[in-house]
Amino acid sequence: MKRAVVFVLCLAALGLVLYPIVWLISASLTPVEDLVANLRSLFPGRITADGYAGALEGAGGESFWTFLGNSTIVASGAVIGNVVSCSLAAYAFARLRFRLSGPLFAFALVTIMLPAHVTLIPQYVVFQRLEMIDTFVPLILPKLLATDAFFVFLMVQFMRGIPHELDEAARIDGCGPIRTYRYVVLPLSRPAMVTTAIFTFIWTWNDFFSQLIYLSSTENYTIPMGLRLFIDQTSSSSYGPMFAMSVLSLVPIGLFFLAFQRFLVAGVATTGLKG
Repeated sequence: MKRAVVFVLCLAALGLVLYPIVWLISASLTPVEDLVANLRSLFPGRITADGYAGALEGAGGESFWTFLGNSTIVASGAVIGNVVSCSLAAYAFARLRFRLSGPLFAFALVTIMLPAHVTLIPQYVVFQRLEMIDTFVPLILPKLLATDAFFVFLMVQFMRGIPHELDEAARIDGCGPIRTYRYVVLPLSRPAMVTTAIFTFIWTWNDFFSQLIYLSSTENYTIPMGLRLFIDQTSSSSYGPMFAMSVLSLVPIGLFFLAFQRFLVAGVATTGLKG
């Protein structure tokens, strides 16, 4: 009886989690006139693909493929930047000994509690003076500077679990800090790096606020910005194409997660292990 109750509760929780996705898929296949009349229905009375046709045509004079390409560029640049820069910073804090390493690492952790809105205006002023507004540079360049302290902390904790005897053996073989990082620490830190890549990709792909601040031209819009174009405050809104594009925007996230989930599970399973 206890197992049956737990099973039913798990099914209820699963249904609660999947309900928004199922409703979104159903709404993308429902004609607009039926959607407004039956907002709570999960099963459309009539099925149409007009929403997906409108989503592929895009909005604001740009197609869905333009938004998809821009999102891919921004997300890929952010993933590469975070993985490379955060792993280098984490290697320095976890494996190297230098003056003020402790205070600098503590300062990096303090920045996690600093709201992004505090640095928004100074960053915008800097990029404006560099004439980088309305480009992808403000969205990618900070990732190349290890500004995401959370991922630095994640990798530091993982690298501290790697035996230091491996570094000593590499040093005996003639490896310096860079080669030790490249051939010893980096391969063993793959689970933490994949975890960083997955969360960076998802957060960047779904980010709306930063892209709203720095992007102004329609040809540079990403998918979150493109979705906003379907909502018009002065005339009718295109809900069908908006829901359809929302479904299409979830596909890359699902594929990325499925491709790297085994590394994510390995990273969670080995977190906290020493030696």
